[in-house]
Amino acid sequence: MHMADALLSPAVGLAGYACSAATTGVALKKLNLEENEKKIPVMGVMGAFVFSAQMINFTIPGTGSSGHLCGGMLLSAILGPYAGFLTMIAVLAIQCLLFADGGILALGCNVWNMAFYGCFVGGGIIWLLFNRKHISRKGIILASVLGNIISLQLGAFSVTLETLASGITELPFSVFLASMQPIHLAIGTVEGLITAAVLLFIYETRPEILWGVEGKEKENTRFSLKGVLTILSAAFVFIGGFLSLFASSHPDGLEWSMERITGSTELASHGLLYEVLEKIQETTAILPDYAFSFSESAMGTSFSGVFGALVVLILCVIFCLILKKVKKNRIHE
Repeated sequence: MHMADALLSPAVGLAGYACSAATTGVALKKLNLEENEKKIPVMGVMGAFVFSAQMINFTIPGTGSSGHLCGGMLLSAILGPYAGFLTMIAVLAIQCLLFADGGILALGCNVWNMAFYGCFVGGGIIWLLFNRKHISRKGIILASVLGNIISLQLGAFSVTLETLASGITELPFSVFLASMQPIHLAIGTVEGLITAAVLLFIYETRPEILWGVEGKEKENTRFSLKGVLTILSAAFVFIGGFLSLFASSHPDGLEWSMERITGSTELASHGLLYEVLEKIQETTAILPDYAFSFSESAMGTSFSGVFGALVVLILCVIFCLILKKVKKNRIHE
């Protein structure tokens, strides 16, 4: 559901940045109040895992469309909504700047559509609704499926509203809405099942990693925290470096909806701002479309999957260490 710049007017794009920036400020303030030292390696590994998992587009049978994990709810169910939201920002920013996945003008809206709803609605509301008092396998599955469906429905609806507010006449609101909502219902269901599988693995191996479970159910612990993170690290390397080669080539839900209406998965953009941002992205995107710019070799996809995941991991760890240092300095002042 990564929006391109052509779908947005500058005013709507800036509004997306404003909303996402305000939420980021709240998340930073809230996270600064938490004991986040143990979250440092978890944020890094889970951010890398979500990045690599997003590279696996799965086909939606009978539609000619595909979908991929967004990851907001998955991150929040482990890290909490505030740390989850900040981790998603790292994922989306790296995808935009290094891989030209989603536009620079659209980054604020993409954060809102993919991170805000997943982290604060799916993770912050639905996860707690089913798992506040006592976490269970049934609660994990129900929360994962329902949370992802609702989050993606809200995200898809926001995309249609943003294009409406931007005056994108090639995508009439009612027709665009009628295409976006059903396909993202299917995508959300599959994403919910994938999320449930990952969370059930954690529940069976190291349940106190899950948000809200700390100190409650340690008797089920089978692996050490280091062991679980090692397994998840191996998983993101395997997914990004190997499974990404078998991702569906069908357009994702947004592109599919656009193609049904306009006959193309892309729209043209005109104006100085769009040209400047396009040139900036051409400069920063060292692996455009997750491939080597000088070769069509499949090695480009494998390298992109592992490299991008590692960059997200490093970025998350650096961010946590900076936050920890700032908090420590404030305490000493």
